[in-house]
Amino acid sequence: MPSTIKFGTDGWRGVIGEDFTFDNVRACAQGVANYLQDRGIAKNGLLIGYDTRFASEDFAAAVAEVIAANGIKAYLNPKAAPTPVISYAIVAKKAAGAVIITASHNPAIWNGFKYKPEYAGSASPEVTAELEKRIHQIVSSGKIKRLPLSDGLKQGLIEYHDPAPIYLSHIAKMVDLEHIRKAGLNIAVDSMYGSGAGYFRKLLTGGSTKIIELNSKRNPLFPGIQPEPIASHLAKLSQRILKIKADVGLATDGDSDRIGVLDENGVFVTQLQVFALLTMYLLEVRGERGALIKSITTTDMIYKLGELFSVPVYETAVGFKYLGPKMMAENALIGGEESGGFGYRGHIPERDGILSGLYILDFMVRTGKKPSEMIKYLYSKVGTHHYNRIDFHFSSEKREAVVRRLSQLKPDEIDNTKVTKIDTVDGFRFRLSDGSWLLIRLSGTEPVLRIYAESDSPKHVERLLKAGKELAGI
Repeated sequence: MPSTIKFGTDGWRGVIGEDFTFDNVRACAQGVANYLQDRGIAKNGLLIGYDTRFASEDFAAAVAEVIAANGIKAYLNPKAAPTPVISYAIVAKKAAGAVIITASHNPAIWNGFKYKPEYAGSASPEVTAELEKRIHQIVSSGKIKRLPLSDGLKQGLIEYHDPAPIYLSHIAKMVDLEHIRKAGLNIAVDSMYGSGAGYFRKLLTGGSTKIIELNSKRNPLFPGIQPEPIASHLAKLSQRILKIKADVGLATDGDSDRIGVLDENGVFVTQLQVFALLTMYLLEVRGERGALIKSITTTDMIYKLGELFSVPVYETAVGFKYLGPKMMAENALIGGEESGGFGYRGHIPERDGILSGLYILDFMVRTGKKPSEMIKYLYSKVGTHHYNRIDFHFSSEKREAVVRRLSQLKPDEIDNTKVTKIDTVDGFRFRLSDGSWLLIRLSGTEPVLRIYAESDSPKHVERLLKAGKELAGI
C-alpha cells in the first residue's frame, strides 16, 4: 500500500485516526532518525515538541521512543510549547533539529508532524524530499525501532527539556519589553486555545500595561473557532476589545507562529497590512536596513517600501520552506507571507507570532499611534491598498481536475481590466494594468482552493474575487 505521508507547505498533516496514526507518526520519526544518521549529525540530538491538540503529547512521546531507540538523544518537551519557541531552542542547544507535533491552524480533527532542520526554519523542499523517500521505504518495510519512554528516560536517551526560558531571555534582547510594560496599554489577547497561551502575559506583566486573555485554557476541540487568526474567527476578540476599550487585539494561531491584529475599534487589520506595518517599523522606526522577502500571496506595499528605503525585495512561492532559505541567503531584515507568518533577522528564519505581536506593540509605543492611525500613516507613504481572500473546500480527489482547469486559463481581461502578466510560481496570479492582482492557488496543507486579490478599493477587490470564482469554475 502506497504511503499517504506527504510533506506540504510546512510538514505533514492528516486527520487524526485516519492518516494521522501512531504507526504513521513512528514511521516519520524513523525516517527522521535515518536522515540524521545519514547526514552525520545525529550526535547533536533532536528536540521534540508539541501543541495543545488532541493526544499531541502522546504522539510526541511516540516520536521520542523511536528517536531514542536509534541511539539519538531526544529532548522532549514537558508541556505544550509554541513552534517558534521550540525552533529557537534548536539554535540555543545547537541541536540537529526538532520534530513538532502540530497542525498549526488546521481544524481540530487534524494533527501534524513538522521537522525543523538544524538552521531552525521550515524544512526546505530538498530536505522534505529526503525525508519522504526514507519514510516511504519505512512504511513499506515496517522496520521501526522503539524504546519504551520509561527505559529511554532511565538510560538518559530521553530527557525532558523546557525550551521556554531561553526563548524568553532571547526575546527580551529583541525588543524593549520594559518600555511596553510601562506604556499603560490595554491589550486583549486571543490565544485560540493554542500553545501560545500565557506568553504575552509572561513577557509584559510587571508594569501599567494590562493583558486580558481569551481562550487561554487548553481545549483540543477549539470550540466555536478554527485556530487561524483571521477576521471570521476573531469575533469574540473584537467584542472584547470594544467592551474593555482595549488599545489593540492580538491573536496567535494553534502553534503561535502566526499573528492576527485587531485595531482599537475591533476592526481586523489584514495580514498584508500587518506585514507592511512590521516592515515600516523595522525600516523607519528602528532604522534598520536589509532585504525584504515576500511570498507571492502578499502585498505589493512591500515593493513600495523597498523602493522608499532603498532596500531590495525578493519574492518566493508560499511557505517558509521557501522564504526561510531566501532570508538566510540574503541576510534579510524580514520575511513574510499572507497567512500572518513573519520572520526576522537576528532571530530564526521562521515565523514567530509572539515576536510579531511585540513588534506591533513597540511600534505603537514608540510612535504614540493607535493601530488605525498606524495604517493611515502607512498609506500616506505607499498609497491605499485593500485586500481579501476567500477559501473553498473540495474533495482531494478533485485536485488534479482543478489544477488542469486553472492551467488552461489565459484571460486577456479580468473585470474589464487588461491582464499584463500571468505568474505560475505558486498557483496562478494575474497582474492587471491598474496595478491590482488576482491569485488562485491550492493550499499546500489542506484540500482548499484560495482566491486572493489586492487593489486600491474594497469594491474592486470583491469584483476580482468574484471573477476568480468564475475562472476557477466554482
